[in-house]
Amino acid sequence: MYRTHLRPSRLTTDDSSQTETNNTQEQEQQTRKLSQKQKVSFCQSSIVGHLSPWPTYSSGQTILHNRKPCSDNCRKGAGSWQPQSLGITKPRYLEQLENYLRKELLLLDLSTDSAQELRLQPYREIFDFFIEDFKTYKPLLSSIKNAYEVMLAHQREKIRALEPLKAKLVTVNEECNERILAMRAEERSEISLLKKEKMNLLKLIDKKNEEKISLQSEVTKLRKNLAEEYLRYLSERDARKILIADLNELRYQREDMSLAQSPGVWGEDPVKLTLALKMTRQDLARTQMELNTMKANFGDVVPRRDFEMQEKTNKDLQEQLDSLRDDYEEVRKEHEILLQLHMSTVKERDQFYSELQEIQRTSTPRPDWTKCESVVAGGPDRWHTLAEGKNSDQLVDVLLEEIGEMLLREKDFFPGLGYAESVPDFLRFDGTVENKKPTKKDVVTLLKDAWKERLAEEQKEKFSDFFFSFLERRFGPADAMAWAYTIFENIKLFHSSEIMSQFYAILMEKMSESVYVKHRETVSQLLKEMTNVDSQNEGQITMEQFSTVLRSAFSSKKEEKMQELMEAAGWHPNSSNADLLDYQSLFTEDEEGQSMPFLRLLWEQYMNEKDEYLQELKQELAVELQEKVTLPKVREALMTIDPSLDKQTLNSYLSQAFQLPLTELPEESEEKEEDIVIKLQTVLERLQKTDFRRRGPWEQESTS
Repeated sequence: MYRTHLRPSRLTTDDSSQTETNNTQEQEQQTRKLSQKQKVSFCQSSIVGHLSPWPTYSSGQTILHNRKPCSDNCRKGAGSWQPQSLGITKPRYLEQLENYLRKELLLLDLSTDSAQELRLQPYREIFDFFIEDFKTYKPLLSSIKNAYEVMLAHQREKIRALEPLKAKLVTVNEECNERILAMRAEERSEISLLKKEKMNLLKLIDKKNEEKISLQSEVTKLRKNLAEEYLRYLSERDARKILIADLNELRYQREDMSLAQSPGVWGEDPVKLTLALKMTRQDLARTQMELNTMKANFGDVVPRRDFEMQEKTNKDLQEQLDSLRDDYEEVRKEHEILLQLHMSTVKERDQFYSELQEIQRTSTPRPDWTKCESVVAGGPDRWHTLAEGKNSDQLVDVLLEEIGEMLLREKDFFPGLGYAESVPDFLRFDGTVENKKPTKKDVVTLLKDAWKERLAEEQKEKFSDFFFSFLERRFGPADAMAWAYTIFENIKLFHSSEIMSQFYAILMEKMSESVYVKHRETVSQLLKEMTNVDSQNEGQITMEQFSTVLRSAFSSKKEEKMQELMEAAGWHPNSSNADLLDYQSLFTEDEEGQSMPFLRLLWEQYMNEKDEYLQELKQELAVELQEKVTLPKVREALMTIDPSLDKQTLNSYLSQAFQLPLTELPEESEEKEEDIVIKLQTVLERLQKTDFRRRGPWEQESTS
């Protein structure tokens, strides 16, 4: 057995030189052998040798030379080995292994997905060389290699198990992106509205401030005018006093002159005249004093008429000032509220933006749907037709239908489902049945023919029995079961086809046949009314006439639903009422039975309105789904949420909900709380299957 670690021993100089000579000879022999052999011979050769001290003989680490264990030179030099000098070259075998590894790595194609697996292969081969050459350590090295191989296999399985998570990550990414886009759109609309409202309020504030300034200037002007009037009245009062004094003085002088000139006065007693004059002067002085007192007391008093006029003006100005103050205070409060709303909006925007950054950082990129163009039958043109106007979820359904159609065509036989009670009557069969492999167009044509016979027959039997009888009449009893399985698998697969999905729902008793019949009658009546409006039979009517027909036919629809129907028909905001509409094209179908967007939207609105109607009924009853309700409660709830229900329609709904004939329904006066009890979930499921629709206007429209 060969040892990989040798203890250092003291050897003579002759032994060292002899060992070096032997090593040189062995390296030359190995060089000649490797130069003659190719890659295969190199991999198959068993190369072992004695231990070499390169590169660190002092630490006891050694490397094998290219020597076979039974060579003569090995026997000669085994006892005379000693450490060599540090300047010795790398062993030839090691160089050849490195060259071989380098050459293999250069030959690899690292541009493929399995580049790491290919890169590992040369290292496996080098390790196998070591295992084969080191016989002594072969078990240990083999166990090490096996352990690594087991671990690598385990990691591969783990990676393969994580592959399905990619699809889930893509779906989560799409949902998050849609939510973010919806939030950003809503945020933008709210911000724009707030900005507009803020600008309007700022304009209102400026207007009020201008009015306030004008009123203040007017008050200042009035005060100035009042002061001027007050000064004028004061000057007038002083002038009056002076004038009165002058008049008195003139009167006194006139009296004195008249007394002096009058000859009859000299005949009277002077004492008496003097006394009379004195008394008269006293009366004059008293009167003058009273007059001065009156002037002093009432000199600053304005006339009552002017006072009342000024008081009224002042009162009006005060009221206007108070009103402006109230308006200003209200505007200020609204401005503060708007500032708070703006701050909260900015905060929410920053939060949503950080969430968006986090989602963009952690989410996977959106799928490239153009890759499906080369996979789907029909090439890019058909894929563009299928994908037009659909979101990612709907595109996944389309892709699944295409894949399912290819898988369905590869099947030659269907296994029978047996005779269990859960199996529909028309599918009860043991064994295998042939797959007829019809095209989608053939299936749609067959379903249309079945509906024609169904609507034409007088005695209505169970729909599944009629379907199987129709197949027997069409293809014979021998092939009826094969066609039943073939048609069933096709209509179960194509959910996007309106006629197939409706036929499947009725066949599996998930929807009542009356729903399809009523919808067909509604569409026919709508086309008939448009045809009556088209007096010239040109196939065209104006958008105004189209809107009138829609509002007449669907008077209970909400305004936004009516707007959606108008847009699906080709109306847009820039259209005028005089624009012509080719109404007949709205009721056409393609070769695969697919309706135009107008009819598809009409059906979707009907289903959504039914769900909303059922939700209102559930909320009105205000009980859990598993709790039970009585017939009087359901009757009362229906009349509450839809007062326009007539008695016949109401009894029809109650008959379908409680599975009772119309003749056995109790009258409203005869109903008792404990008579008929059933779970709310059962009532809602039964009404969901039937033609359950609102008769009166929706609550939002009626209240508005």
